[in-house]
Amino acid sequence: MHSIPAPGRQDRNMLATRTASVGRVLVVEDEVPLARVVASYLEREAFEVEIVGNGVEAIERARESAPTLMVLDLGLPGVDGVEVCRTVRTFSDCYIIMLTARAEEVDKLVGLSVGADDYLTKPFSPRELVARVRAMLRRPRTSLTGAPQEPRTASFGPLSIDFDGREVRLHEELVDLTRTEFDVLAALAEQPHLAFSRHQLITRVWGAGWVGDEHLVDVHIGKVRRKLDDDPTSPVFIRTVRGVGYRMGPGE
Repeated sequence: MHSIPAPGRQDRNMLATRTASVGRVLVVEDEVPLARVVASYLEREAFEVEIVGNGVEAIERARESAPTLMVLDLGLPGVDGVEVCRTVRTFSDCYIIMLTARAEEVDKLVGLSVGADDYLTKPFSPRELVARVRAMLRRPRTSLTGAPQEPRTASFGPLSIDFDGREVRLHEELVDLTRTEFDVLAALAEQPHLAFSRHQLITRVWGAGWVGDEHLVDVHIGKVRRKLDDDPTSPVFIRTVRGVGYRMGPGE
């Protein structure tokens, strides 16, 4: 099987939006027709888009261009999407949406376990992709205007959360969370002891327009628990509320 060559730099330059950019997107996809369709939809939304067709160049461009978001195919030739995701996560906190041609659940979980924020299984609607991108970028950010405010923090025993600084420490040691992992934890920690359903967490973290499997929440909760050494059978920080969802804090 011959993979379709990635567009050259001249082609990629032609893809760059000429309007005011709302963010930079790196599309990593070796199927050029699909990559161009994705790029065209994102450009209509005023994103600046660059396409690359292999993992090595994807890592290089992610370092050089510091994208806001990556649309990353799992099944790249050579260096695959999982390895690209792992590598990019060592130097970038950009949003990552993983694409896969295989519908098996394991592919989705593998993508998420290395730091992807979301996934789409091919074939997918480009409009759905754009909606998910928009939802990600609408996540609340710290206000840069107005009067100075007291730092927003929360503590749960040895666990401390700095909402504005987006830092989590356990026993005073910094915990390395992805952007989405932090957002899930923060959503729970801002209203401790209040139980959130999966749907409520999806709305708070991914946005009201998000469409997909709500068990995505369970995957991210599992990842956060592992990083906090929080045993799900006897949780200290994130508790499962049977028939409802999750909340912060131990006990009944």
